[in-house]
Amino acid sequence: MYVSMREMLQHASVNHYAIPAPNCPDLNMVRAALAAAEAEKSALIIDVSPRQIHMNAIPEAFVPMVEALAEPLNVPVALNLDHGAEFEDICRCIKAGFSSVMCDASSLPFEENIRRVQQVVAFAHANGASVEAELGHVGQAADGDGRSDDMYTKVDMAVEFVERTGCDALAVAIGTAHGKYPADYVPQLDFGRLAEIKEALGEDYPLVLHGGSGAGDDNFRRAVEGGINKINLWTDYSAAYVAALREYMAENERPDYLLLSVAAEEKATEWLARYMRLFGSSGRYQFGEGKMEETD
Repeated sequence: MYVSMREMLQHASVNHYAIPAPNCPDLNMVRAALAAAEAEKSALIIDVSPRQIHMNAIPEAFVPMVEALAEPLNVPVALNLDHGAEFEDICRCIKAGFSSVMCDASSLPFEENIRRVQQVVAFAHANGASVEAELGHVGQAADGDGRSDDMYTKVDMAVEFVERTGCDALAVAIGTAHGKYPADYVPQLDFGRLAEIKEALGEDYPLVLHGGSGAGDDNFRRAVEGGINKINLWTDYSAAYVAALREYMAENERPDYLLLSVAAEEKATEWLARYMRLFGSSGRYQFGEGKMEETD
């Protein structure tokens, strides 16, 4: 069922688990993610970035597609604009019916970040959408940005930021980075800082981890234990999907496009289901009397 991201993340925060948020820029990747959510009885957040929107996922067409696919399911599904930087893109997605938008002004000065998020929060909340923001800066793995503690989220600034903006979830910088890490590199995350941020903002305030791909199972477990409630996955989810395509092509001299698509979806579903179990979101949801209920 297509629902509010705010409600999903607050439930995850209070009950100490995280919801996977894979980027799904086309029908096949959406179907794969939804199949995993239904099989695992897990909530799901579908992320789509501005780049993916401009290349493929037209909001006015994408929202009805996701709604139609999610509505018959017995698990909650939300659609979120990932890393929205331009107000025009953000407003377009809200008007099209996105459950949530991310206003990413994290590379800008603190006061400008606040000003932009306040503007988005006002428009989003008036139209029934929730807002994710970022404080600190999650950089690019190739540049090593994720390893600079100068860009990490500061506890006192996080409290002020949330109070002044009214954003519904906060992406924090604790040592991860976007993209593919160098071979054999596993990031070292600042779990002490994470615990301090969670305590300062409260148990029911959702925190988000960007740059999840390649972070490693142990880091994921500790991040969820420390209060992370949404984990973004694109690089590794995309790689799993591409690997499935290559495998099918290698095994079939004259591949059928539809069978190729189904084979890739099945592999991507298996890949994502594993992370739902790892993040603790599996087995959490069913629908009863029109509302979400936690399963036994």
